[in-house]
Amino acid sequence: METDILIQLVILLFTLGIFYTIYNFPKQALTRLRSKTRFTNQANSHFIKGAQFLSRAKSNRSKKTTSFNLAKLAAGEADKALSIDPKDPAAHILKALSLDLIGHKLSALRSLDSALSPPAVKSLSGGERADALLKRAELLVALNRKRRVDSALMDLLEAVKLNCSDRAKAFCLLGQCYEIKGLKIEAHNAFEEALKVEPDLVLAHKGLGRLR
Repeated sequence: METDILIQLVILLFTLGIFYTIYNFPKQALTRLRSKTRFTNQANSHFIKGAQFLSRAKSNRSKKTTSFNLAKLAAGEADKALSIDPKDPAAHILKALSLDLIGHKLSALRSLDSALSPPAVKSLSGGERADALLKRAELLVALNRKRRVDSALMDLLEAVKLNCSDRAKAFCLLGQCYEIKGLKIEAHNAFEEALKVEPDLVLAHKGLGRLR
């Protein structure tokens, strides 16, 4: 599920739905997180501003400088929210998405590590944790370091077990990880599972093509 839909729903809850187009983190996750945590109005305000900045950054992707600056502002607002409550997993995830857009994937990974570690992780439901694990695995794979593949595999297997929102992406990433490790049968099976969920998934078809 695309993160643009997720952040749109967050802002629907707080600002009558006037922003749109953030992607890569599943639908409603941050909305549920915000409803379950006790925040001051000031912390909520910083979170909302950050979500709005990130939405605008995504909608201005064709204008690289504008998008970069807006994403940077979003990360700053996430930091302000975290300065008020460092245990907030939603703010950690918002920061991770912002840093990822800027291109700071390693820093984004650290933010997701914080969201998925105690005490923040205690606020996550099984499904929310699954979606965060999927995003973290995506970053691990994007960093393109073989030593991170095992960590990505663990996250993906747990995400699938917990029934993450975007199972097609999860299985496709599993296939890529198995492929990197030279486990062709497992990779083939993972790509096939991805296509069962989303038959037109290009990356899965390409993965199967590489294994032939």
